[in-house]
Amino acid sequence: MAKHLDLEEQEQLDELKHFWKQYGDLITWALIAVLGAFAAWNGYQYWQRNQAAQAAVMYDEVERAVQSGELARIDRSLSDMKNRFGSTTYAEQASLLAAKAYYDKGNAEASRAALSWVAEQSSDEGYKATAKLRLAGLLLEKKDYAEALHQVSGSFPKDFAALAADRRGDILATQGKKSEAKTEYEKAYQGLDERAEYRRLVEVKLNTLGVDPAAAKVQSNTTASNSEVKK
Repeated sequence: MAKHLDLEEQEQLDELKHFWKQYGDLITWALIAVLGAFAAWNGYQYWQRNQAAQAAVMYDEVERAVQSGELARIDRSLSDMKNRFGSTTYAEQASLLAAKAYYDKGNAEASRAALSWVAEQSSDEGYKATAKLRLAGLLLEKKDYAEALHQVSGSFPKDFAALAADRRGDILATQGKKSEAKTEYEKAYQGLDERAEYRRLVEVKLNTLGVDPAAAKVQSNTTASNSEVKK
């Protein structure tokens, strides 16, 4: 009986050897690939955390530079941030912060440049939309209407679509294109929440163009109610 078991074990061992001889290299390389990928993923995660930590420190430096009001210091810290951590959201936040500081100090050109960088480089749709809206406003002040309109054309995230329409209305109204401006303001009015304070400002803009959106809404609701009654 023991001899029979020994023979059976030997057969299993031979089969195992044959299997390993045939597939051993493949299994080994597969394990190396899996372990390598796992190590690479952990390394990437560590690198990202390290980058984020360093970028946060650099952002603090930009913030301090802005608080100091020294344009040269803002230039230097923002440039360092872009060069070292340009792919992080901290760089985008820093550029938006610096853009406001530049504008407040009367350097509209530097403000436009900082906003353009975010509008072109950001992978975050919210930051990109914010930069485009602000940039369009500065270009409107510069009377560069074509470029201003370009910045707020195309698709925008849902939360920014009404604001983009409002900014298009501003640009068109400044150009004297009242009919087109009215259309954009109406889009903005309809897209903003009824409780939003900004909606009242858009309503005022429509009023100046001879449109009362509140009255138009009441009339529309009345018409709809009458239609239901007739049915």
